[in-house]
Amino acid sequence: MMEPKEAYDIERMTSTQNIQHELWPLDEIDPKKAKFPCCIVWTPLPVVSWLAPFIGHVGICREDGDILDFSGSNFVNVDDFAFGPVARYLQIDRKQCCFAPNLGSHTCKHGYKHSEFGTAITWDDALQSSSRYFEHKTYNLFTCNCHSFVANSLNRLCYGGSMSWNMINVAGLVLLKGHWVDATSVLRSFLPFVLVLALGVAMVGWPFVVALFSFPLLLLVWFILGSYCFKTLLEC
Repeated sequence: MMEPKEAYDIERMTSTQNIQHELWPLDEIDPKKAKFPCCIVWTPLPVVSWLAPFIGHVGICREDGDILDFSGSNFVNVDDFAFGPVARYLQIDRKQCCFAPNLGSHTCKHGYKHSEFGTAITWDDALQSSSRYFEHKTYNLFTCNCHSFVANSLNRLCYGGSMSWNMINVAGLVLLKGHWVDATSVLRSFLPFVLVLALGVAMVGWPFVVALFSFPLLLLVWFILGSYCFKTLLEC
């Protein structure tokens, strides 16, 4: 008689093979048409990015390349990226996601926890579930924002075997591994900050530099505390 564990392993392997077979090839990334299949995308925010250039607006893209982004209360944009064209992008490897149509087909270590949070059988299925969830959420830059939406999607996908995606590590992922679209995107992201810095130093002096760098530092401390120490602060 076949051992239960062996039967489970065979069933899991078969399910995994079927899932991998469904990962059809993606189209090429096309910045001119704003098509970024299975990518996390980033663009600078007006005023906020002028003071802290590493802070911006993020979205996540469907398999056809259309961008989804949580840009207002009860509203998820589709193929109309708020705050301007994409400046930076990172394509996600779907093979590092867990597509589990049933409990026995999980490829991640979380199993029941993943099922309770919400699983997906395809990439687009996860994004659609997150969109429906955030269509009933109030947007707040400090507690429930575009990064929350992307983190929720990655948790549904259990990307990288993790269900601990939050504002901080989503921002870090794009910041450290993202690719610039072109030189103009770099200029658009940093030039306003340089101008504000130069103007502030010319008019106020070096105390302005201290004040300017205090703003992103305070934001960083807030998001770190909310993400890792007082998680209820940033519940979305």
